[in-house]
Amino acid sequence: MSNFISTIGTLVLLAGIIVAGYWAYGLAKRRKTGHAGRTALILVVVGFIFAGVGGSNSSQHTAKNSDSQKAALVNKKSSHKKAATHVKRKAATRPSTIKKAAHHSAQHRGVLAKLVSYTNRESAGPNGDYYFTNGKAKLHGFSGMSAGSYHFAADSQGRPTTAKAVLTYSEFAASKGSRQGDPLEPVGWPAENPIVAINFGLTGRTYHGYLYNRSHSIGDSLLGKKSYASSNNFTTGTRPQNVGADQDGGMRAAEETVENYWDSHPGTKRTVCYETTPVYNGSEEIPRGSIVDIKASDGSINSEIVVLNDVEGIKINYNNASSNAKPYVKRRNTQPKQTTRTPSVVHHATTTQSGAATKNGQWTVAASGKVYVSQSNKYYTEVKNPGNYTYESRSAAIAAGATQAARGNEYARP
Repeated sequence: MSNFISTIGTLVLLAGIIVAGYWAYGLAKRRKTGHAGRTALILVVVGFIFAGVGGSNSSQHTAKNSDSQKAALVNKKSSHKKAATHVKRKAATRPSTIKKAAHHSAQHRGVLAKLVSYTNRESAGPNGDYYFTNGKAKLHGFSGMSAGSYHFAADSQGRPTTAKAVLTYSEFAASKGSRQGDPLEPVGWPAENPIVAINFGLTGRTYHGYLYNRSHSIGDSLLGKKSYASSNNFTTGTRPQNVGADQDGGMRAAEETVENYWDSHPGTKRTVCYETTPVYNGSEEIPRGSIVDIKASDGSINSEIVVLNDVEGIKINYNNASSNAKPYVKRRNTQPKQTTRTPSVVHHATTTQSGAATKNGQWTVAASGKVYVSQSNKYYTEVKNPGNYTYESRSAAIAAGATQAARGNEYARP
């Protein structure tokens, strides 16, 4: 509308100028022009009025548009600012899962570098017992887990990765005395598992037995039957990785940390968050070691234990579990044959020589008062391979410093 008024004003003003010109020309020629001069003045005044009103309205409209645009721009900036503030607040109150995962991965890379260094050197680690502590526990993913729950996972290669559980005293109590299942075969388990001789620098003793064990990530003594729920809870671990140089190292060091806690808190309702992460170098199928994070609900346990998966003096191929270990060949017993006299009277009753072991299926059972002592100075009463142990009286074994094994395994029972 303002543009239309302005246009009319311009036309009227133009007409007034034309009439004024006609009036001036008549005066110069001394002709009668009638009321041309007055008409021209009126037209010019009216034209200026119309043009002024239209311009004013246009200016106001322009100003309004300008103000609206400014207001919209301010609102837009304010909206962006609020959105940014909201994002910042959200990030501050709920940290990004991606950031957590990246941080966790970076921590594992640091541990992996140490494990690769130790295992490449065929080292038993800084304490000679195939493990070392690495500060406080760095647990993740336990927010949705409750007492007694557990989870085992594998990666895209099918390799066991994180095993986690919220442990309870009742599970520990139920698993005491015997194994709750049979170890499952993990990815990377070798086609051949040789019997070897392992010399331990920490104890000065030599172990004769299988190179590899089906090693629990979360042990039978802690999780009971649940520990056999998935092969993802097992890795191909060397004998030292499983029990260390003295039966109390390697993965046993982590397990005994919790076992000792339960023993000192019988019947407790407290829980222990336990997480084991096998650590692989690249695409290797056998882990270089495992990271075990342990935290009790009362805070009395809060530690990370790193376990090495190697053997002193034996080079392992972590792609296929082959090694340069020489198979151990047991020397034959060359004791002279005993000669007996034939009695003149044959009795139908038979007697057993005092102290002689007996057979019970695959197990060899020690006689009363006798035990089988392992190279790690633990003694058992039933074994599958008696040639791997020293057979002697219990009192002699104790006098020599041997102690009874707390738990059995697939080859020996206390």
